[in-house]
Amino acid sequence: MEDKLQMDNGLIPQKIVSVHLQDSTLKELRDQASDRHTQALQQDPEPSREAERGQDAMKHTGRDDPKAPSEGSCKQRRGSEPAVESERGGGSMDYYHLHLSSCHECLELENSTIESVKFASAENIPDLPYDHSSGVEDVADEIVPAREGKRVNRTGKAPNILLYVGSSSQETLDRLQQVRSILADCVDTDSYVLYHLLEESALRDPWADNCLLLVIATSEPIPEDLYGKFMAYLSQGGKVLSLSSFFTFGGFQVASKAVLQRTVQNLVFCSSDQSEVRLSVLSSGCVYEEGPGEQLSPGRLQGHLENEDKDRMIVQVPFGACGGEAVLCQVHLELPPSSHIVQTQEEFNLLKSSNLRRYEVLKEILTTLGLSCDIRQVPALTPLYLLSATEAIRDSFMQWLGRHVDPEGVIKSSKLSLKFVSSHTSETEVTPSSIPVVTDTEVFSSEHFNLQIYRQNLRTKQLGKIILFAEVTPTTMSLLDGLMFEVPQEMGLIAIAGRQTQGKGRGPNAWLSPMGCALSTLLVSIPLRSQLGQRIPFVQHLMSVAVVEAVRSIPEYQDINLRVKWPNDIYYSDLMKIGGVLVNSTLMGETFYILIGCGFNVTNSNPTICINDLITEYNKQHKTDLKPLRADFLIARAVTVLEELIHTFQVKGPNGILPLYYKYWVHSGQQVRLGSTDGPEVSIVGLDDSGFLQVHQEGGEVVTVHPDGNSFDMLRNLILPKWQ
Repeated sequence: MEDKLQMDNGLIPQKIVSVHLQDSTLKELRDQASDRHTQALQQDPEPSREAERGQDAMKHTGRDDPKAPSEGSCKQRRGSEPAVESERGGGSMDYYHLHLSSCHECLELENSTIESVKFASAENIPDLPYDHSSGVEDVADEIVPAREGKRVNRTGKAPNILLYVGSSSQETLDRLQQVRSILADCVDTDSYVLYHLLEESALRDPWADNCLLLVIATSEPIPEDLYGKFMAYLSQGGKVLSLSSFFTFGGFQVASKAVLQRTVQNLVFCSSDQSEVRLSVLSSGCVYEEGPGEQLSPGRLQGHLENEDKDRMIVQVPFGACGGEAVLCQVHLELPPSSHIVQTQEEFNLLKSSNLRRYEVLKEILTTLGLSCDIRQVPALTPLYLLSATEAIRDSFMQWLGRHVDPEGVIKSSKLSLKFVSSHTSETEVTPSSIPVVTDTEVFSSEHFNLQIYRQNLRTKQLGKIILFAEVTPTTMSLLDGLMFEVPQEMGLIAIAGRQTQGKGRGPNAWLSPMGCALSTLLVSIPLRSQLGQRIPFVQHLMSVAVVEAVRSIPEYQDINLRVKWPNDIYYSDLMKIGGVLVNSTLMGETFYILIGCGFNVTNSNPTICINDLITEYNKQHKTDLKPLRADFLIARAVTVLEELIHTFQVKGPNGILPLYYKYWVHSGQQVRLGSTDGPEVSIVGLDDSGFLQVHQEGGEVVTVHPDGNSFDMLRNLILPKWQ
């Protein structure tokens, strides 16, 4: 719910789980509530607001049971903010219940097997050309044109670097910031995302399949169960960088040397090509020693101190038959010379003089572990340009704008201010919170967005008519914030960017947005009391299908293997992610105002793969000459298809669009496990009436499953709604 759910007493919601109450359980809860209410009346002649709310809430909960009688109707607050009680028991106050799409009173879910699966015939769901004898790496190598050179991400995994820094404390948060900072300076942030891996998440969530590199940077002992998770990741071909931690394996032991602790020492680092780098480093106070009787085969990377014992401080250790390896390090490469543990000016000077070489050593380690350290300069933010699909719609919007800007030409929202100006000069400041919007279209020119191409391919009645375009912006998801509730629906707004510096993903995830992505946020208004208004989760499915159909409906492009993955991803076959969808919805009165953020790779081969890579490979395999596609062209086509899909859904409901969805999805007959990697195996059969997955259990029963809330892979650890 994107942190929009507010609760009393400062409680923080972590998960929402459907609970179906049987009549006997419901009666017991009502009796308990009634008893508490009676006791309160005996103690206080004035009825308690809290008791009234509790009793009323129990009645409302009971109506979520399909077997319970339906009494009254769900009350919902008009507007986007929940009702808040300013003073407990003070003044007159109506209490409103949280309204969710799972409310059975407002949304009658189908209890039978989804009927529309029958429309997804064998002809509509072609077999995926996946060779189980070859790995993802082989496929990636084949897809990349020779001119692109070596790919950054050759594994097909999500480009995530996970940072484990130990249990939660201020010290660990400081360490997290230090590690995050040095890595962000070393790797290409257009190709990788840095995430904090909490201990709870490390034990519970399926992070191993979504991690290119695990960085362990904690001085605490690693719990045995967590150590097992890390070693399992290594055995699957994972890469680990240990920074001054007790993590070790392969016959190496961590030995303490108090005389070295927090002292500046001279290090000799041997790189993979056997060249040497000498530098001053801050020692952790530990060294690596060989265990008794162990026959070790370390890699070429290594580092030792220039002392009598030549203490071993950096070792490269391969593990397993799948290419797993780790670089273990007992010098503080993550700490800058300004760190508080550097005690003297002399030590600071020594470390400062070696700072450049510290970066060189760390980049050599990261490169050896498979990452790219080619740094690209973060571009400066640019102004927005106000563009339109037709001159008529532009004139109407300018008239509306004149009535709604303040005397300085500004429209403000909680996230940023848009200042509408006729022209832009280099002296005009552009910041994440204040962005100028240039209204004179005659001065607009961009190599990344051709307005004429967009106009020619947009065939909508409402959507995507008014365009806010920026070469570089923080995120398109914020640009429409101050306009979305005020602009008339026929002036459909869309924000488009050539590049984002702070792209948004699902939940806490970030979205990498290098040049070459099709990046947009579209405003869509949906009546609450409509087919789609009662099934808002389907919006993300419609957008995903719209992108795929935008490509595969082009004559001769129908076999480009672009597909949808539930719930909001766009994939090459079932192998690699090529794009995604993020939906934020706000209910105001009787209307949902929905921002649909969409990003998919068109010309950029990194960090995963792009549509033009698929076209190039298709041409090579089939001796064809399909032309590469443009982002502006595909955005216009996707918005057009989306409007058609929304119209079909509003008339026919889910059955109107599911045949096309099943034609393109990757899950036909796919096996997944419920609860954990050891849970029961089930087969995916389709979507239910709300857009959740339905699976077939052994024994013939078809049930709906929900995500468990992990941010790595929504198809992992699926859970059944609880029954009580």
